[in-house]
Amino acid sequence: MENRGVLKNKLFLYLTEFFAGMSVMAVELGASRLLAPYFSSSQIVWTIIIGTIMIAMALGNIYGGKSADKSPNPDKLYGRILIAAVWIALIPVVGKYIVLGISALLIFTVNNNFLIIAAFCACMVIFVFPLFLLGTVTPSLAKYSVSSLDDSGRTVGTLGAFNTIGSIIGTFVPTFVTIPAVGTSITFLIFAGILIVLSVIYFVSSRVGYKKIIISGVIFVSCCVFGHGDSFAFWQKDLTYEGESIYNYLQVSEDDKQVSLSTNVLFGVQSVYMKDDTLTGLYYDYAMAAPLMVPDKNPDSMEVLILGMGTGTYATQCRKYFGDMNIEGVEIDEKITKLSRKYFALPDDINVTTYDGRAFLNASDRKYDVIMVDAYQDITIPFQMSSAEFFRLVKSHLNENGVMVVNMNMRGNDDGDINQYLADTISSVFGNVYTVEVDNSTNRELFASDNNDMMGVLNDNISGIKDADLRFMMNKVRDNSIAYNAGKLIMTDDNAPVELLGMKVIDKIIRDEVAYYKEIFDENGVQGVIDAL
Repeated sequence: MENRGVLKNKLFLYLTEFFAGMSVMAVELGASRLLAPYFSSSQIVWTIIIGTIMIAMALGNIYGGKSADKSPNPDKLYGRILIAAVWIALIPVVGKYIVLGISALLIFTVNNNFLIIAAFCACMVIFVFPLFLLGTVTPSLAKYSVSSLDDSGRTVGTLGAFNTIGSIIGTFVPTFVTIPAVGTSITFLIFAGILIVLSVIYFVSSRVGYKKIIISGVIFVSCCVFGHGDSFAFWQKDLTYEGESIYNYLQVSEDDKQVSLSTNVLFGVQSVYMKDDTLTGLYYDYAMAAPLMVPDKNPDSMEVLILGMGTGTYATQCRKYFGDMNIEGVEIDEKITKLSRKYFALPDDINVTTYDGRAFLNASDRKYDVIMVDAYQDITIPFQMSSAEFFRLVKSHLNENGVMVVNMNMRGNDDGDINQYLADTISSVFGNVYTVEVDNSTNRELFASDNNDMMGVLNDNISGIKDADLRFMMNKVRDNSIAYNAGKLIMTDDNAPVELLGMKVIDKIIRDEVAYYKEIFDENGVQGVIDAL
């Protein structure tokens, strides 16, 4: 085969390999952000993304090698790259609707492992085909690049190096540059545009494929018009803010009563600010019992640390009801902290460190009267903040008779669920553990201390509360708190299967949520469900 046009220069072949490798990694990272609002961003979802992409690449390698041997025509390779680019450009426009459609079909037929199955199917439909096409690049280019056996090793090695370097850049640029700056949708469009430009250069230099160029150009421009400004959270309108950070998809919504933050989760909100400065009615109110469990100290003189600060709901609530206690927060996502100052009235004098909670404790020697652990989001539970080693670290940063409060947000009633593991693990570290269920939610608050009379201290302090609403809430916490009867399900740094344990609870929550609609579906079919919605 005689190389035509720009392919006479091997550098263009190497650049093709470079940009193909870069685009594969960019699409992989974009996939995690596309799926996060629907399936979370847990290790399980990442495993599914990586697995399906590896399947696509492997099949592409096989097909690309056979195709290059059978018909070594570069027109076909660059045609495949062009198709892959157009498909990637379409993802911001139609991807979320495909996710919704697949979820709607599966939710009435799948009883267990819904998230795993739905995420896998979504990945297969949305991402496998374009990455299969990009997987054909390397073996095809090897065919076009190797001119003799004498330099075949060097040529193939150079191709591999360009692919690897492209993959490295394709990993860092979306994460640290394009996704935080312009969002996931435009990131898909940027890398699709790069592949289109690459193909256009080839076809124009070879003086063929003008019809392909025109069609792909029209589709790409249409995707830029309809795809870049569209919201992933298509079920929610009139958002106050929607954006992305290095770690999260973020949305802020508000009404006359409150402002709320949601991130990469399936259910509920992560932070709430009440505009009238009343109690939230959520788990933050229950957690305010922790300062009242510390003996021989007034709450307004306490040192409080919040691991998983979010937008500071717990901090602002404590300040309102307990006075100017010294509160410090740790939040890994700096953009959430910025939102907290702008939309959630977090006081400027409350210091928030941008860091991982456990890493912060390792680097600090300060001690606190209360430490709140609020770093669990649905199935996304950082294993390093759920182990016995972590809770021992927390305990080492508590003053004598200090209290740790943990928000466990996937309440289950089955033996061996995630919250039983967490409570057993905490009980192996602290002498006294109490839990209380949060009304009208899946949250459970856990209080832990080495003070044997922590509940007695709470009872004594309730009588001094002047605010009637807070006094009522603290009475509820006291009356409904149960001393935890510890088992032996202890998680460690070496063995903390939090994703799989969380999946069991998520499956149950989903089954409970859709049970009503399943009955309608069984009786009246799809139209009945549509009418019910």
